[in-house]
Amino acid sequence: MNYVEGAGLQLLTESDLAAIHEATLKVLEQAGLKVFGDEALEIYSAAGCEVDKQNNIVKIPRHLVEEAISASPGSILLAARDPRYDVILEGKKVIFTNFGTGTMIQDAETGELRPSTKADLADTARICDAIDEVDIYTIAVTAQDAPEATRELHEAEAVLNNTVKHFGHDTHCAETTRRFIEMGAAVAGGMDKLRERPLISMGTCPNSPLELHTNNTEVIIECARAGIPIDILSMAMAGGTSPVTLAGTLVVTNAEILGGIALAQLVRKGTPVIYGSSSTILDLLYTTTPVGAPEHGMISAAVAQLGHYYQIPTDVGGT
Repeated sequence: MNYVEGAGLQLLTESDLAAIHEATLKVLEQAGLKVFGDEALEIYSAAGCEVDKQNNIVKIPRHLVEEAISASPGSILLAARDPRYDVILEGKKVIFTNFGTGTMIQDAETGELRPSTKADLADTARICDAIDEVDIYTIAVTAQDAPEATRELHEAEAVLNNTVKHFGHDTHCAETTRRFIEMGAAVAGGMDKLRERPLISMGTCPNSPLELHTNNTEVIIECARAGIPIDILSMAMAGGTSPVTLAGTLVVTNAEILGGIALAQLVRKGTPVIYGSSSTILDLLYTTTPVGAPEHGMISAAVAQLGHYYQIPTDVGGT
């Protein structure tokens, strides 16, 4: 590990990056991903992937992965309702967003630790809206007092009414994703306006190790069709859901992200995708996921290098 002037923390050498890339291609082509969702399986199959529908295994040829990497834009506009807060993701430019998604909050009046509510979410959006250092807003806490079936839409309403910055949401099925995109279009002034200036983006987290579940594939497909940026963010745990070695975890993380990126580009070539990771370690003593662990920072630094290697805008968790 070393620090290079103008390049930042360099955990991996060029040969390390090439080795991780090659190992990832082998995993995707020879072992494959476990993929759920009939439509996703059909899309992969039609593109020439080897699809075992009985076991939900998709093996992606290396040329499709490399074509997907090439098709992914190197620059993405994350527009804001107030253009002063527009963000362009590209190169090694660094921007900041808040962390999420909390389920508990300390009450500002009583000091009590309690489940978060829709009103709490609106408050966090207003706070982040006022903080110059926060460039875009993501769900800080969940609206646990909203009906579960429509919770994500209630969360979108709370945020869209309380920030003029770009909003990155997490949705979990095709129907909710479409409804959220419709909400974004209503704010933007129509679908064409939303595609031109995407005020919203979405994120989805593969299920480690090496699985894209229906909620992942549906969100990726809907975002690709609408031309909305999608952050495919792996959350592997070294020693738990991925190999205990950092190199092994990086290969699993990379395969999950690139498998999702391939799906997005097969649906619509040129879909704006974000190469994302909040992979960390499993604390084997306490069986927790410590996002403040030194290994989290190391993995994030390595993932940032991989994103730059692919020239895809990258999102990593902070420590």
